[in-house]
Amino acid sequence: MKIVTYNVNGLRQRISQFGSLSKLLNSFDADIICIQETKLRRQELTADLAIADGYESFFSCTRTSDKGRTGYSGVATFCRVKSAFSSVEAALPIAAEEGFTGLLGCSRKDEAAASVAEGLEEFSREELLKVDSEGRCIITDHGHFVLFNLYGPRAESDDADRIQFKFNFLKILQKRWESLLRRGRRIFVLGDLNIAPCAIDRCDAGPDFEKNEFRTWFRSMLVESGGHFFDVFRAKNPNRREAFTCWPSNTGAEQFNYGTRIDHILCAGSCLHEEHDVDGHNLVTCHVEECNILTEYKRWKPGNAPRWKGGWNIKLEGSDHAPVYTSLVEIPDVSQHSTPSLAARYLPMIHGLQTLVSVFKRRQAAKQVQSHLVSSSFSDENIMVGGCSHSVNRSITNCNVPGTYTSCCSLDEDCEHTIPQVDEQSEDLTEEVACNTSIAFNREYVSSMPNKETKKRARKSQQLSLRSFFQKIPNQDNTVDSSTTDTSTNQPGVVDSNDQSQEAPVMDYLGSSPKQNDTKLCASSQGQEAQDGNCYLEKERNNVALVEWQRIQQLMQNSIPLCKGHREPCVSRVVKKPGPTFGHRFYVCARAEGPSSNPEANCGYFRWASVKSRPK
Repeated sequence: MKIVTYNVNGLRQRISQFGSLSKLLNSFDADIICIQETKLRRQELTADLAIADGYESFFSCTRTSDKGRTGYSGVATFCRVKSAFSSVEAALPIAAEEGFTGLLGCSRKDEAAASVAEGLEEFSREELLKVDSEGRCIITDHGHFVLFNLYGPRAESDDADRIQFKFNFLKILQKRWESLLRRGRRIFVLGDLNIAPCAIDRCDAGPDFEKNEFRTWFRSMLVESGGHFFDVFRAKNPNRREAFTCWPSNTGAEQFNYGTRIDHILCAGSCLHEEHDVDGHNLVTCHVEECNILTEYKRWKPGNAPRWKGGWNIKLEGSDHAPVYTSLVEIPDVSQHSTPSLAARYLPMIHGLQTLVSVFKRRQAAKQVQSHLVSSSFSDENIMVGGCSHSVNRSITNCNVPGTYTSCCSLDEDCEHTIPQVDEQSEDLTEEVACNTSIAFNREYVSSMPNKETKKRARKSQQLSLRSFFQKIPNQDNTVDSSTTDTSTNQPGVVDSNDQSQEAPVMDYLGSSPKQNDTKLCASSQGQEAQDGNCYLEKERNNVALVEWQRIQQLMQNSIPLCKGHREPCVSRVVKKPGPTFGHRFYVCARAEGPSSNPEANCGYFRWASVKSRPK
């Protein structure tokens, strides 16, 4: 059995990167895949994000919007199975639970009646609901072991609220683990715990690195410190250095593998052998074949990746984490069981929507069949409407489909020949429709035709006349008296274009007197000169602005300092962290972050952009 943990940094992005959810999952060739940081809300779960052939999936999504955490975090466990029902595969869980407090229930129908998990009675319901509100855990029971898919909270050193949240999260989680271990259950913990336990697991670990309270807690859980858990990666690779799983995405640290190991696989409990009490028998020595980091999933790969110069010159695809996997051996089948009700296949927004879509598809298919039967009864007919000259074999009134009409075009289409040509002098369009056809149209259809003709005539009246192209442009020529145009448009015999057909304005212009034509042409030429003058002024303004902007850019370029390590132009950054220097600009070395021993890496140069930016 192969188990993988992967912080995808957005499930949508990874699916888009691989082309589909199935391709993403199949790339691991694993039986259980634990994904963190899906960044999905429950209402956003759709089949293309949650359902893949050959897999059963279980999701936990954020339930809070505190501090903009809507759509934040989220975990999902995908289990590869041959059968979702009556299966004996250990990869298919026999039970599943959202969260780890017991209050979210084993199925979404049980949430209202859910009770506190065993061992957590000392905590208030409010405390338990709070730690389970951010979609950070999915538990699946695989018979031989219970698997926790976790996304541990992050807490900055100056954020007291998140530090307290993380303390409560880990404390309650530990109580749940201890309760299961007392019952003789084996536990696997996979996920991004946001804790690097030892100095060897961090690129820039200082002398006080391991004194951090969360790292102290992590190490206290390990067998070396008297705890119950094995750090599976370190158990198989005890002295391996620079084995990192996460890199800062805003410093180019991947280029020099300058990261940290915060994605873990832990296990606790006895082995599956009958003589499990014998010394040396445990889950790691008896059932873990290997554990390693899938570095091929890193965004930056040596040899074919861009160099960092204050940023990547091309966008790198992938997460800022690398997956970690372990291979287990001698994991027998379990008793026959089916997919737990928490599975995504039973989610209302997936299962219910598919059912609703199928109903509409059946209705649409029935309508298409009925439409086909109706249309087949007219297969020998050719209809003449408007400008279409065809013969008609039988009248539509002879059919058993009342109220059905046939024409050359759809009645909704704006085709010239769908409206019969009508004498413009006629007052009653319904009586003088010039349509040479033998079809007996009913009065309801005929009465609707004048409305379309009226709309067509209204559209014609809105078309621009030839005169409009020779009129003065408003506010562009102050030398021409406005009465010139008014006189020309109010000449005897000149009719307003809104009351004329399309040909009328042309005849009016061609038939006007030479004096009128000269006046119009004069106004047109003067308007054109004014327009050309405005264009020239606009170009001049643009040129002045361009020169000024180039001057500013040159000044900015001259003011950019050179880093002391490489004598190269720095890049500017802005403080985004809340505090007294928020929004202030500073300069740093443009090279990728890396170890200080590497001369090609960032030299560590820093300078505030102005004296005012310096903290007091």
